Amino acid sequence: MTTFPGSPKLFKGAIVAVAPTTNTIVSTIAFQYNPETLSRTLQPQTAGEAQGSRSEALRLEGAPAESIKLDIELDATDQLEKAQNAQDAAVEFGVYPQLSALETLIYPASADIESNMGLADMGMLEIVPMEAPMTLLVWGSKRVLPVRLTEFSIMEEAYDVNLNPIRAKVSLGLRVLNYGDLPWGQRGARLFLAHHKAKERMAQKGGISNPAAVTGVDIAARFRG
Repeated sequence: MTTFPGSPKLFKGAIVAVAPTTNTIVSTIAFQYNPETLSRTLQPQTAGEAQGSRSEALRLEGAPAESIKLDIELDATDQLEKAQNAQDAAVEFGVYPQLSALETLIYPASADIESNMGLADMGMLEIVPMEAPMTLLVWGSKRVLPVRLTEFSIMEEAYDVNLNPIRAKVSLGLRVLNYGDLPWGQRGARLFLAHHKAKERMAQKGGISNPAAVTGVDIAARFRG
């Protein structure tokens, strides 16, 4: 007798913050529900357009500039129904913890603020801007991308009696950071290079070796003139 194994496990997308110097994971924000859609825009980085030379028309300066947009939904309703006591996080805070985890990705650390303010009080004229953790978008095994948050909007849709948000939608705009944006020795640049290589391997799986069979045009003969 065999038993039905059930539905396959659905992995969740996540945003992971990594310390830039030690490469240790600072925080992981798993999506409560995976977005139904993810919008991607790629802008080629061509040399020909910038220099206006016909000899440069087919040259690429680097990987395309890629931007991603997605909406994340947060809902504490299920947790509130299953809560055992008033100390459960959903009962006490709603979705505030999840919102705060996302928001602090674009805040400098408060300890760094205090340190810089102290240096300013002592007359320090030049203070180096604070470095944030490296942010990764993890969307399945084939997309682990270093990103910068460029857009961030929150729509809070419902509240509990203490005005804690219990349902919210977060719209994120991300700019993928490639090996042209990051120091070559940094882990993020190597992550993007691995993504680039994986994309090339994937492209080979979907390629067509004989375009004439599909298009009806013998391309090689056209080149021969």
